[in-house]
Amino acid sequence: MPRDVVLLLLLVVLGASSGCLQDPTPAYGLTGAVCRLTYPAAVVLNEKTTKVIEAAFQHARYPSMKGEKSLLFVGRVLYGLDNLEIHNLSIGRSAFELRPGEGIAMEISNVSAVFRGTIQYGYGSWLVNVGHSLDFEIESQIDLGINPKLYCGEGKVAADTSDCYLNFHKLRLHLEGDKEPNWLKKLFTDFITFTVKLVVKGQICKEINKVANILADFIQEQAEQFLSDGNISVDIGVTTAPVITANYIESYHKGLTNYSNMTAVIRDSGFHPSQLTEHRMLYFWVSDQVFNPMLSAAHLDGRFQLNVSGDELSNLLQTHLSSSSPELITQCLKDPSSSRFSVWSSSVPRLNTSSSGSSVWTQASAELHCGTGGTPTLSFQTDVILDVSVSYSEKKLFMQGDVKQVSLIRAELPLQDEKLQEFIREAVQKVGVSEVLSVLEVELTRLLDKQGTNLFTIFNPEVLPGDVSSLWVLLGLSLGSPWVLTCVFASGLHGDSDGLWVSSPPAGGVSEENSAVKLSSCRTSGPDFKRLIWFHRRFLRGSAAPRHV
Repeated sequence: MPRDVVLLLLLVVLGASSGCLQDPTPAYGLTGAVCRLTYPAAVVLNEKTTKVIEAAFQHARYPSMKGEKSLLFVGRVLYGLDNLEIHNLSIGRSAFELRPGEGIAMEISNVSAVFRGTIQYGYGSWLVNVGHSLDFEIESQIDLGINPKLYCGEGKVAADTSDCYLNFHKLRLHLEGDKEPNWLKKLFTDFITFTVKLVVKGQICKEINKVANILADFIQEQAEQFLSDGNISVDIGVTTAPVITANYIESYHKGLTNYSNMTAVIRDSGFHPSQLTEHRMLYFWVSDQVFNPMLSAAHLDGRFQLNVSGDELSNLLQTHLSSSSPELITQCLKDPSSSRFSVWSSSVPRLNTSSSGSSVWTQASAELHCGTGGTPTLSFQTDVILDVSVSYSEKKLFMQGDVKQVSLIRAELPLQDEKLQEFIREAVQKVGVSEVLSVLEVELTRLLDKQGTNLFTIFNPEVLPGDVSSLWVLLGLSLGSPWVLTCVFASGLHGDSDGLWVSSPPAGGVSEENSAVKLSSCRTSGPDFKRLIWFHRRFLRGSAAPRHV
């Protein structure tokens, strides 16, 4: 239900895909990526979800119930209970506990709600639906407890929520007008009290499981979409069930890159839980065996290509190089409109991570075209080794490179000029690497925005050092309140992504006094947010996908 349901959802979400091993130890070697969600992050994830969960219960529909009772002097009374709905749901206090090796113990107390519905009744042989009709309202106060158990089945982590109970502390019936005979009110009081307890318990416990499955599918799909672009995708299926301690929930994922009917393989990734800490809210451990296949796929897909106009190249050389350009290049750039420079990866880049950072080896080819002819004026191929550091701030990605080595392995020049070769090496080191990294900054930021990263508030992300021969990257970060989740769920319930309501807006408009909650921050448009909205509705309502989002 409200605040603690999200923790249950996390248990289901943190492992949902094909095939997982029961014993985590052998699964570690097959694990390419790990997510550790610490206790403070779980608290933050619950802060803004109460209203959404309340709305989900307010829009739940409960089954109709029919029955009959024989009364002295009256005969048979037929009755039915229809249109039972929950209103004015509010949560008093909730508490949760991460239970190592089991799941989460949840206690939600002082849940107050009003149940409204219609009683249809008739005497003797009358049919219920043609008899008398009477509206009723029930005030209730409930304590909810749920102790989900985790298990790994059918290739995903599942939660058994059968240990779910409700304690009703108050169940007060109000019939329409309260003018019916006392015997009828007592009959209906007994019947409705029993029926409401039975139906509400079953429906609320079922609703918890339904919401958990919706969010599990939603977040799993979003994670896969986040790591997918064009023909490149990543299988983030789990390798083993999540591990739960008193301080964190940790999930283990394959991280296998898929490209053009080819799938990467991970062997002995080197993961061990001791490599992660608990100081930040969220940790992502990623093996080099995840990054390198992604680089390979990007290379094969032609992603690493850059074209520079003559004007741009002239400005870059003048700005970053102290030495003058060779005559050949100077003459070529005299007419910038007819000159162009192209560079591309000629071999698959390789990434190697250690305690000192991430080192990248890449082989690049380049051509300088002067005039309108198809033959390049000069072409060359270089090997470059550089240390790369990455940061993320103000919703932008930044990359810094420290060039360690530039080797000119092939050069086709009009004249085998040693000075020209030295100039090329210097230009690659001082101009080429920084320009490529600056373009990658923009393109990767664009890709992150496309996948929705800019919709979340991320504080102080940092890449944490591993051991001497780590071959993995650890990213630690803190998160703000998940307003996107709130907006998406509210949209799914109300079908409106332009100013979303958690409850129906009053006729007189919004004010602090009325009970409607306006999510003004949800006035977000664009294809990325709309994709989130569509996906949620797909699972909540079973609607079909749009052709374009």
